[in-house]
Amino acid sequence: MRFGRGTVIVVELDPTVGREQRGVRPCVVVSDPDVISDQRFPLVCVVPITGTPGEGLLYPELAPGKSGLAKTSFALIDHLRSIDKRRVQRVFGSLAREEMTAIDEGLTLFLGLGDKLRGAGSTGP
Repeated sequence: MRFGRGTVIVVELDPTVGREQRGVRPCVVVSDPDVISDQRFPLVCVVPITGTPGEGLLYPELAPGKSGLAKTSFALIDHLRSIDKRRVQRVFGSLAREEMTAIDEGLTLFLGLGDKLRGAGSTGP
């Protein structure tokens, strides 16, 4: 099964613990394309999707349509996780560029990468 960054896939997330998202649900792939395509890396990083609205950068809105989603949904960036590629049951579609930008902004915040990314091109202290 082929998929890339920004692809909406259906994944079996069980078993889970506590408040982790569980069951069979759509997720968006956020791993680097080189990692996804390399057989040496059996895991891929995904963000689960829900129909329940959230507030703030960690819960960007996702539109139905090309994504394969049937209704307006929301990415749960604070539920970011790595999964074995064998958990993928099927491919739904792909997110729009603007939606992936919103997810990237949320990931930057959630992972604390903002200062590191802004400083990547600077030569000063």
